[in-house]
Amino acid sequence: MEDIRGPFRASEAIAAGRTSRGRVAGPNTQRLFPDVHASVGQVAEPSDLAGRAREAALYVKGAPAVIGGYAAAELHGASCGPRTAPVDLIVGRRRVRPRPGLRIHQDVLAPDEVVAAGDLLVTSTLRTAWDLVRRLDGDGGVVALDALARAGTFDPVELLALAQLHPRSRGSRRVADAVVRADPRSASPPETRMRLGLLAEGVPAAVPQLEVRDARGWFVAHVDLGWEEAKVAAEYQGDHHRTDREQWMHDQARFAELASAGWLVLPCTALDLRFPHAFAVRVLAALAERAR
Repeated sequence: MEDIRGPFRASEAIAAGRTSRGRVAGPNTQRLFPDVHASVGQVAEPSDLAGRAREAALYVKGAPAVIGGYAAAELHGASCGPRTAPVDLIVGRRRVRPRPGLRIHQDVLAPDEVVAAGDLLVTSTLRTAWDLVRRLDGDGGVVALDALARAGTFDPVELLALAQLHPRSRGSRRVADAVVRADPRSASPPETRMRLGLLAEGVPAAVPQLEVRDARGWFVAHVDLGWEEAKVAAEYQGDHHRTDREQWMHDQARFAELASAGWLVLPCTALDLRFPHAFAVRVLAALAERAR
C-alpha cells in the first residue's frame, strides 16, 4: 500500500497493488468521478482549473481525452476565463456520459491541433482560441484570443483560415469580428477589457504595452495602454496592487518615474471595467488637456 499523490483510477491502482478496495472506500479517499479518486486533502479546489482538468482527464478510459476550452488555456499559461468554469473534454466519436463540472465534446481533432502539456493532452493554442471565440459572446472571445495568441505567438488572423475551412461550424461568424478587435500585445485579460471598453466609449486607440523612454532615451517602463503624443497612460490596478505592500511600493516608484518623464498615469480598477463610461470620460479629459 502507498499514499498516492494526485488523482488516480481506483481499478488500476488496486490491480497494481498500490492501494486496496477498503482504502478506496474509506474516509480518507474521495470519489471524484466513476473509478477516479483522490486522497482527501489532495482534491483540486473549485478555483483550481488546471487541477480539476487533471482529475477530469482520468474519467475517460481508452484513448486519452483532450482537454480544451478554458482549461486548455489555463494549461497553456493563457488564463482568460473564470477559474470555476467546467472542464471541456474532447473525446472524438466516443460516447461519454457528461458529469457535473465536465463538458463533453465529440469533435475530431487534426494531429496538429493536439499538443502535450506535461502528461496531459490539450488543444493547441490556435485550436483553443478557435473553440472559445466561436462559443463566447461580446468581449469574451477577444479576451481569449488576445491571451492565447500572446501565449502561442500566433497571429489572430490565422483564425480566418479556419473559418474558411469550417464555414458551417457553430459560432464561426463571430471569428472575423474578434480578429479585427484583437491585439495580443495586451498582457492580461483585464488589459484587453480596459482597451475594448475605452474603444467602445469613443476613446482614440492607444498602444498596448507601450515602451516609455525619458528625454535622454533611457527606458522608464512599459505602460498597459499609452497615448504617446499626449504622454497619457492607463494602468489596470488589480486587487494585488492594493493588498501586496511590495507591489504597492513598486507601483508608487514606477508612477513617480513616469511622472518625472512627463507622463500622466490614470489608474483603472475592476469597477471601471464594469462601468467604463466614467473612466473613458477621465481619459478623454486628460487627452484634451494635454492637447491644449
